[in-house]
Amino acid sequence: MQRSRRLHVGASKVHKWLSLVIGAQLLIWFASGALMSFLPIEKVRGEQLVDRAAFAALPRGTVTVSSDRLLAQAGAPVETITWRVLDGQPVAEVKTRDGILLFNATGKKVAPIDAPTATRIAQAAWKGATRPASGAVLVTAESTEYKEALPAWRIAFEDADRTRVFVSASTGRIVAVRTSTWRLYDFFWGLHIMDWQNHEDFNSWWLLAFAIGAVALGLAGSVLLVMRWPLRSRRRSA
Repeated sequence: MQRSRRLHVGASKVHKWLSLVIGAQLLIWFASGALMSFLPIEKVRGEQLVDRAAFAALPRGTVTVSSDRLLAQAGAPVETITWRVLDGQPVAEVKTRDGILLFNATGKKVAPIDAPTATRIAQAAWKGATRPASGAVLVTAESTEYKEALPAWRIAFEDADRTRVFVSASTGRIVAVRTSTWRLYDFFWGLHIMDWQNHEDFNSWWLLAFAIGAVALGLAGSVLLVMRWPLRSRRRSA
């Protein structure tokens, strides 16, 4: 009887204090998870605003340099060679072990993408009627909003979603689209995984500690449920 009482008191204390410490984070987990589930992932990615999947085929009859010449000029082992249209011109995208190089149809190396070219690429993929709010800005360091290939150009649009399109300066491809919806999603994602600064590490000790605490909270509550079960109480009274 005494042992049962000590167990009851101990479980009550554990449950009470864990409820205070873990309860707020549990509410954040449930609320952030519900919101992220509610937002369509296509809208988060800005697919309704920017068409990143569209591509232009090479014009019929386009004369291109031989693959052997591209292999010789790459200067590193080549993994793939892909011909595509970049800003209206045919280019060969040569992926090497050291990175990606671009060559024009004559085999000449293409210079890194400049601001006007990046702006035209973003405008060509844009589905709305608004125009860029300002010139392209070169991004050379990672931030909470952008962690993709560097350097990249950021083009801002004057739409209600404050869309930012990021174009790789080395490949000319659109590598990221950031909108107000994405920023809201990312904020709650940071709260959900308890990485309040970078919003990407879901293996932190904070998350592990609170997850273990939540399990302990559930176990303590289960002990109390068994010990306070109405039927058991009535039997004791009888």
